Amino acid sequence: MIPHILIGKGVLERQKADFVALPIAMGTLGTDPQFDRLNQAVDGELRALAQQAEFAGRADQVFECTTLGRLPQQRILLVGTGTDDAREEARMRNFAAVAVRHGANSGALRLALALPPKLAVEQLRAVAEGVILGAYRFTKYLTSERSPKRQIETVILCGLPKETVSAKRAIEVGQKIGQAVTLCRDAVNEPSNVMTPERFAHTASNIARRHGFRAKVLDARGIDRAGMALLSAVGRGSRNEPRFVHLTYVPKSRPKKKIVFLGKGLTFDSGGLCIKPAAGMDEMKSDMAGAAAVLGVMDAIGALTPPVEVHGLFVLAENMPDGNAYRPGDVFGSLDGKTVEIINTDAEGRLALADGLAYASKLRPDVIIDAATLTGASMVALGKSCSAYFTADEGWSSRFKLAAQMAGESFWQMPLLAELRDQLKSDVADLKHTGDRFGGAITAAMFLKEFVGDAPWIHCDIAGPVLADRPKNMYPKGATGHPVLTFIRLLEALG
Repeated sequence: MIPHILIGKGVLERQKADFVALPIAMGTLGTDPQFDRLNQAVDGELRALAQQAEFAGRADQVFECTTLGRLPQQRILLVGTGTDDAREEARMRNFAAVAVRHGANSGALRLALALPPKLAVEQLRAVAEGVILGAYRFTKYLTSERSPKRQIETVILCGLPKETVSAKRAIEVGQKIGQAVTLCRDAVNEPSNVMTPERFAHTASNIARRHGFRAKVLDARGIDRAGMALLSAVGRGSRNEPRFVHLTYVPKSRPKKKIVFLGKGLTFDSGGLCIKPAAGMDEMKSDMAGAAAVLGVMDAIGALTPPVEVHGLFVLAENMPDGNAYRPGDVFGSLDGKTVEIINTDAEGRLALADGLAYASKLRPDVIIDAATLTGASMVALGKSCSAYFTADEGWSSRFKLAAQMAGESFWQMPLLAELRDQLKSDVADLKHTGDRFGGAITAAMFLKEFVGDAPWIHCDIAGPVLADRPKNMYPKGATGHPVLTFIRLLEALG
């Protein structure tokens, strides 16, 4: 259920709601005027109880207490927003998401959010995004006994001086972007027996139809005819045949830039003949999270209509170990003509992406951005909450870093070390597709670089943050929707 967002009229203390939530920055408990007003309304009990609970405003710290019947609201919720290191846009998005999720878990139907005075329009949009992200639940397969009985129906935004056209537009856009992120989450959360390559392609085509984009879908035979032998090889072992999808958005005015987003869409990865251990294999339904992120971006474009030409490419396959599966030692050609020796069938994502990158380069874009749950090595280096990104173009690196900061998503630039290129030399083909264990995320990126051509390129290895084992800030447990917001902010910066 998507909450209805209203702009509150009148003072905060008189809003009718189950909860009233306040954002509190680190160390500002004694200076926040909204906190002081609520504290006075409950005869100083709020401050005393918050101090007793050692609430300090740390990021994601939550404190809840009763209003003692002295306010129209039943409960007061304080949400820590951390220090000033984070951008205000990201802090407000996280505040709204945490408050809505906490309220939903407590059975609230109406929630009032206290917004800081003089809130900028982009921050108001971030609040609306956070409301949608915090309300998200994947309940499709829960029976009546397990399904949530109460969900937040209304969120009231308090503190805005008046309801302006720009404020209403910011909320509307924020809601649609939040829904685009939840579309990505839904796709990743779907089980692999439902989200097959064919089903994913159908979902992408529906988005194109809804927004008036051009759509091109290649089935297994079309992939072979197009010369995408690497993508074809990855999908050979599954009864669910591979797909390649190309969505195109062209603005009505002359485009300022042309950008290509490419997503890895392994709807299930068993490892192929180099089969994975059973422990953790159930999470391999998320190996299409890169493609799901691009799906979310294309859906958001329908709301944003940016003055930028955008191409969304999806390489979709299942990596399974039947009698027709590709083998270690096999050699295949690629779309750009290079031959590749297969070393490990569990390193399949870079093969599918190689053909996708070669296709993308033929579009002559200003930049290619790929997203892939590519290597465990990136998680070894950066943990599960931060994604790696690689690029040889420092100008695009700066733009990307700023977009991630505005989105509140964690990325760290990793090097493209030329000395590791030798690990990809093959005795029987132009390349082998894996190198040594150490530096595995870098050699994977170096392999992909071989297929990019001359276009500026950013490779995002997002293996860690696409799934969360517990809720944190705007991310729920399960599929997070990372890095849809970063891609959207980058796209908007080009307009």
